Amino acid sequence: MTRTAYPFEVADISALAKALVRQLSESAEPPGHLTMLNMLARGAGWRNYQHFRASQSAEASLATPAESDAADFTQVERALRQFDPAGRLIRWPSRTSQVALCLWPLWAKLPAEISMTEREVSERLNAWHLFGDAAQVRRTMVGEKMLTRKPDCTDYRRVEQRPPPEALALIRALSARA
Repeated sequence: MTRTAYPFEVADISALAKALVRQLSESAEPPGHLTMLNMLARGAGWRNYQHFRASQSAEASLATPAESDAADFTQVERALRQFDPAGRLIRWPSRTSQVALCLWPLWAKLPAEISMTEREVSERLNAWHLFGDAAQVRRTMVGEKMLTRKPDCTDYRRVEQRPPPEALALIRALSARA
């Protein structure tokens, strides 16, 4: 039977030692293997060893992107050409398929869960594009469901969602430039 090795890390070894001493003093006889695993896990802040293992497995699965999360890097490379070294959108993309992808980095710069006026959104967007048409960017972001707005255009909010794989790759590439 193969065993999965789980890395064990604690922020404060002194607190771990104190927790182990306390737990060992409560036991009448030396702990068995599983009891010791539970003691170590509790000393590091988990409920028990099973909780520790579940947490480690979940972290590993989140760190490994699913097959469907594979990005088309040719699209990312094309989109990167639309940005200057500071990560600002230089021009409106000529390909329709590139428009939404190029807007995701601007979406990422907007504050989450904050209500903004049209002027506030335009000011923020103008800081991240160089072609001077915040209205076009705003309208397209609303059309792509990246932003919501009231019918009278007084309240804009960023729509919280996970960007597509290509957009995540583009955002990471632009962040690495800065």
